[in-house]
Amino acid sequence: MKRKIEVFSAGCPVCQDTVDMVNRLKCDSCEVSVLDMNEPGVAERAKTLGIRSVPAVVIDGKLADCCAGRGPDEATLRASGLGQLLD
Repeated sequence: MKRKIEVFSAGCPVCQDTVDMVNRLKCDSCEVSVLDMNEPGVAERAKTLGIRSVPAVVIDGKLADCCAGRGPDEATLRASGLGQLLD
């Protein structure tokens, strides 16, 4: 079983910093995918998840608390399960 991590990105330098951070923090239980907000299907999915700005990180189908307003931060992503092995 894997934890599904989705990074919604527009390809900007700030988005790339978030992709790099997520990849640095991930563990063997994390499956990371980077989604391009320029693709209509991705933008529609982002809208249903409540994403209002990028970069945004979704962990197991839930928008990480840090991404609901101001943007991702390491402590909040770790508290959401990023980088933690599943039993």
